[in-house]
Amino acid sequence: MLELEYLKNIPIFEELAPNDLAAINKVTIERRYKKNMIIFMEGEPGEGFHYIKSGKVKITRMTQDGREHIVNILGHGEVFAEVLLFNRGSYPATSVALEDSVIGIIKNSDLESVVTENSRIALHIIRVMSKKLIHAQMKIRTLALSDTFSRTAQILVRLTQQYGHPVAGGVQIAIDMTRQDLANLVGTTRETMSRVLSSMKKDKVIDFAEQQIIILDENRLEQYQER
Repeated sequence: MLELEYLKNIPIFEELAPNDLAAINKVTIERRYKKNMIIFMEGEPGEGFHYIKSGKVKITRMTQDGREHIVNILGHGEVFAEVLLFNRGSYPATSVALEDSVIGIIKNSDLESVVTENSRIALHIIRVMSKKLIHAQMKIRTLALSDTFSRTAQILVRLTQQYGHPVAGGVQIAIDMTRQDLANLVGTTRETMSRVLSSMKKDKVIDFAEQQIIILDENRLEQYQER
């Protein structure tokens, strides 16, 4: 019963009835990953649908010139590798644990059986995929229409909403992130990212030390999105 209550607190499953949660729990494999461990590699045969029970995961792809591009950073309750639903393709990206994490995995064959027997679960999966598609479309639009400064602000606002917690003087983004990591996430170079962050720090909008970023002025940061 405790496991079913836990599943109900994961957004993708929160509206499911107890018998639906039991069906999900029955076919879920739980795996634990230490910080920086690879969950799967881009190009490997796809195993199935993943969701984060605890911890944080980054999704990355390699560019043609061999650089890492961070596609997304995900936290508790979020799903990934859902593009492999109902097909036998390979993983289109690499996933790495940003901190000690517990990952729930539902193999494609098991999920197909559950969905065939339960339309409510199928509808939930469709909704999740729809939200992920909208996010991808918004990111493409952002990359196409925004400059590096506003893209950085947009990413920082999103990370603050997802992983921020109050500290003295501001809100700290609770992720260890190098300037290169943030540059990869925004889609720019480390040198450009250093200039953008230094400018924001000079304006007293953010502060940073080593791998930690603190948002000092959330209102001005949000305004920077339109810069």
